[in-house]
Order: sequence, then C-alpha cells, then structure tokens
Amino acid sequence: MKRSRIGDLPMRVIYRILAAVIVVVLAVVAAVVGFVMSGSSGQPDEGPPGPVAAPSAATPSSGVSSPPPSASASSSASPSTSSSASPSQTAVLATPAPDRSAVVAALADPRVPDLPRDKRLALLPGKPYKGKTRLRDNKAGVSLARFGKPWKLYGASPFSTKQVLPAAKGAAHRAMIVSCPVPIQVQQDPKDTALLAARWTLNHHPKGSKIAWTASQPIKGGWLLAYRVKYEVKGKPHFSQAAVTVTEVPDAKPAMLFVTIPDVQRSHWRDINTAVSSLRLK
Repeated sequence: MKRSRIGDLPMRVIYRILAAVIVVVLAVVAAVVGFVMSGSSGQPDEGPPGPVAAPSAATPSSGVSSPPPSASASSSASPSTSSSASPSQTAVLATPAPDRSAVVAALADPRVPDLPRDKRLALLPGKPYKGKTRLRDNKAGVSLARFGKPWKLYGASPFSTKQVLPAAKGAAHRAMIVSCPVPIQVQQDPKDTALLAARWTLNHHPKGSKIAWTASQPIKGGWLLAYRVKYEVKGKPHFSQAAVTVTEVPDAKPAMLFVTIPDVQRSHWRDINTAVSSLRLK
C-alpha cells in the first residue's frame, strides 16, 4: 500500500495537528510552573520560615552599653565616639538605662571607689584665669571658656573640642580640657552618668591609674565629680587633678566636660575651677 506523506495532507489537517501539539506543550509548561510557584521543597507540611533572631550584642566588661568598636568609646565609648554615632546608636546612648547594672559594674572596678557624699569642689592652687573668650561645642550643644597661652586648641578627636597645655617633662599624659556628648549610656540619675563618665576618662590616663574622689556636687542641669587620678611614672608615684561634668542638653545627649592636669603642672590646677564653672548651654 502506498504511504501518504505530510506534504500530501490538506492544510487544515496539518493545522489541527499543530494545534494539538501546542495544547499539550502548554499544559506541560503550566504544570511545571504551578509546581515551582507552589514553593514545594519536597518536604511534607513545610510551613513558611519563621523570623530569624538577631544575634545578641556582646556586653562589654564595663557593663556599659556602647556603640560598635568602630565608634567606641573606645567605650570606653572613644567619644568618639560619639560624634560619629549613627541615629540608632545615638538613641541608645541618649535613652536612660532601665536599671543601674552599669553603675554596679563600674563600682566593682577596683580602679573606681564608691561614690563619696556630696562635697563641693574646693578652689585648687594656681592663679584664676580671667579671659572672656568662649569656645563653642556645636556637637555637644554647650560653650565653655577658651583659655589663652600656654593653653592652645588641639586636634579634638575623639572629642568635640580640645584645649591642651604644652607637654611637660615628667608627665605621663598631657593636660587637657575637652568637651563632647557623653560617650557612655545615660543613666536615670545624673550622678550615675557622671560616675560612668569619670570611669571612662581613665582611658586617657596612664595605665594602672586609680580614682580618688575629691568632690561630688550638683550643677545646673547635671552633676560634677572631681578626683585625683593616681598612677606611677618610672616607678615613682604621681597624680593628676581631674574633673568631669555632665549637663542636660534639650533634645540631645548630655554634654560632658572633662579636665585633667598632672601634678607637674599644678600651677594650672585652678583652671579646673574656671573650666567647670564656665560651662553654659550654647
């Protein structure tokens, strides 16, 4: 029997055959797509994935909540810390801590004694500075006395403003007057915030330094703590006079003022009184 060829078929038959093939192909494609879109992974009754838990933040030994190391306070918060903090970090620093756990941790530090009873800062030795020029700290929202020679402005980082005395022979660190937003988490009580700030300032004193309180008093909008920082230089005992204040600033973190002057420059100790008493909201 003679076989028929496709070319001999009427065109309408060919079209019907092609239409049938196309229908089958489309049905197969639709089935495959439906399977993929159903999200089946081959595991029965697999539900949608649950929320992923964020990793817990590491708690620093100080017990103080701080920005990530890149902005840290040195938390030991380089204040830094602080001036470059992201909005979320700023919110954490500015929101008062829910409890005193950071304060308890600070007081457990052998370098930090228990807080003293309230006692006013005495007039320290030296001549009072009478200059009237002021230095504005736009980041902290305060202003303070700008001292003349031998004090001079210096690279502020990690602070907002920084004034220093010339390096002195026999001094283990440089005398300085600095300001910035507080580099540690704010506490409910400004006295506690000042305590954490004072402990933080040990990062800017010689290794092994210890605090001995000399004053603790309220100031307008905050608190002042004054202290001696004891340390050794080439095996010999030395100390610096120091003070830290925290001052409330509207809609921002409190401002910190920190002053430290070594004993070999004791003729400038009175500048501590001048600096802390000169602090004003900008």
